[in-house]
Parts: sequence; C-alpha cells; structure tokens
Amino acid sequence: MSVLQYPIATEKALNMVESRNTITYVVNMDANKKTITSEFENIFKVKISSINTVISSGNQKKAYIRLKPEYPASDIAKKLKLV
Repeated sequence: MSVLQYPIATEKALNMVESRNTITYVVNMDANKKTITSEFENIFKVKISSINTVISSGNQKKAYIRLKPEYPASDIAKKLKLV
C-alpha cells in the first residue's frame, strides 16, 4: 500500500500552502517521516524542509510537509488540483 494516501483540501490546509509553503497529506498509519519524505520527493521531484505528523481523533495520520523555499507548494497544489 502507498505511503501517501490523499491530499487535504480544507481551508486551513490551503492557507498553509500559501503562508507556510506546506502541503497536508493523509498518510498510511505505518508510515514514518523517512518513508514519507522519500516517496513525496520521488513523486513530485522537490526537496522537503521538514515534516510534522499527527494522528487525528478520526484515527487518521496526517503529515504536514514543508517544502524548501525554492520549491513553491502552490505548484504542487496545482498539480494535485487543490487550487
């Protein structure tokens, strides 16, 4: 099963694209930061600055993937048809 499941397109997540250069993804519960990084970088050909993960009350694991400044998150959001 894939590490990355689907991107989140809530208002908060879309604000983070603009303000923090961050993409929010629901990921596999077994995924760790290293596997999330490698899969995301391979798929989108970008470099990641940092990743924060959180397990929500709905038993979903979310990854907040912050990109390096030279890679705009808005470009990834357009590829994913979030904007």
